[in-house]
Amino acid sequence: MSEFTHRPVLLWKCIEALNIRPEGIYLDGTLGRAGHSREIAKRLTTGRLLCVDRDQAALEEARERLAPWLDRVTLVHSNFDRVDEILDSLSLPAADGMLFDLGVSSPQLDDGSRGFSYMHDAPLDMRMDRDEGLTAADIVNGWSREELRRILSQYGEERYAPQIAGAIVRRREDKPIATTFDLVEIIKSAMPGKALREKQHPAKRTFQAIRIAVNDELGCVERMLQRAVPRLNPGGRLAVITFHSLEDRAVKAALAGFARGCTCPPDFPVCICGKTPDVRLIHKKPILPSREELEENPRARSAKLRVAEKR
Repeated sequence: MSEFTHRPVLLWKCIEALNIRPEGIYLDGTLGRAGHSREIAKRLTTGRLLCVDRDQAALEEARERLAPWLDRVTLVHSNFDRVDEILDSLSLPAADGMLFDLGVSSPQLDDGSRGFSYMHDAPLDMRMDRDEGLTAADIVNGWSREELRRILSQYGEERYAPQIAGAIVRRREDKPIATTFDLVEIIKSAMPGKALREKQHPAKRTFQAIRIAVNDELGCVERMLQRAVPRLNPGGRLAVITFHSLEDRAVKAALAGFARGCTCPPDFPVCICGKTPDVRLIHKKPILPSREELEENPRARSAKLRVAEKR
């Protein structure tokens, strides 16, 4: 195997945040290239690390990358929103730390054939788990104009969503939209000249929106948060890295809810709900990449890390 050089986002901040104990149980819900998992596994002795990914290719590659520590690693092909089912299947009541690095992984972006990138011509796929049925082609060729407008606006925050949705529907009336470059061409044709001259690639927001819809990414994040916190041991840490505002808002709101105590109306003289906080927030604001990390890894530019500890 060639020397392992992949540098995962916010690596050392994540390791610090997890507060790893050598005998603890930890879960990396987004294995990817195993960069975070390697550093967690190195720090375990009698503990165990559960490495989860919905992409079978990531699990197969991880066997080699995690080879020195496989005696303390369990590889799991599943989606991270099934964290409770994963723990139950392994007869584990709870974990001492969980890490979730959200969004599309570097291997998926780098593999042009997967259809995630607007820089490579490939079939419109975008599935993180190739065993799932819905593809980007299904959405682009089958969803209504209004549904396309909705996801482009909601998931991509694309200001030209109505124009792009209209252009997609008109083009597919002639023939199915088959490839990423076909879609890029349609997107560009629907946007004014000033938008095409912006620094950001004109297809970025649309591709993000379709990818989120294909993989139900926001739904997965919300389900994961609701299921992960109850399955942490007292003192266990939850660390979540987000890459766009939609994810970050969902994580921020969910953790704030778990950190909130009494929910009685403010005019009640005494608490009658009895609710106490489930977690404490380790930092009030998200942790951001350092300048040095951004120089080494431009993909970390929009990363934000939020951390909570189970009470």
